[in-house]
Amino acid sequence: MRLILLGPPGAGKGTQAKRLVDKHGIPQLSTGDMLRAAVAAGTPVGLKAKAVMEAGQLVSDEIVIGIVADRIEEADARRGFILDGFPRTVAQAEALDSMLAGKGLALDAVIELKVDQSALVGRIVKRAEETKARGEPVRKDDDPDVFKTRLDAYNRDTAVVAPYYKAKGAIVEVDGMQPIDAVSAAIDAALAGSQPRAAHG
Repeated sequence: MRLILLGPPGAGKGTQAKRLVDKHGIPQLSTGDMLRAAVAAGTPVGLKAKAVMEAGQLVSDEIVIGIVADRIEEADARRGFILDGFPRTVAQAEALDSMLAGKGLALDAVIELKVDQSALVGRIVKRAEETKARGEPVRKDDDPDVFKTRLDAYNRDTAVVAPYYKAKGAIVEVDGMQPIDAVSAAIDAALAGSQPRAAHG
């Protein structure tokens, strides 16, 4: 089961990914975590990434794809994986497709959590107000201004990934505004309908 979860910040991707991990016994792969692990392990691609990061530059798509390629060869990812927060751009989506094809693999599903962005902002504002009312510090992610900036970045850069997969007939849209259990049920139903594609070769 090879999946990608798409959706703006606050759509509930992390929550659903965790449930899918528990249900299917496959790892959730976050590019940030993989990058840190590759750097710590001193793998060839990890050393490349380290040099780029130490120079204060952004890690290239080529390096990120290399790290994903290495990671999905590990034993726990042989049965599948969930990519969360990647690909972020169409270029990354294309590179991911060709890397998987080179291994004789294909994605089983791309799930997009569709949400009402103005309602999301409202939700974050409310959460921040409730936190302040309790006299607790507001988490950085729950700061409405920080959240709006992340949302803008998503709309500018990442929102184009969904149409890319849609054009290939690979996307399943799920209403992310439903209660968490209903979202999980909709994802399970969508996955039951997607027959895993056999590896070529």
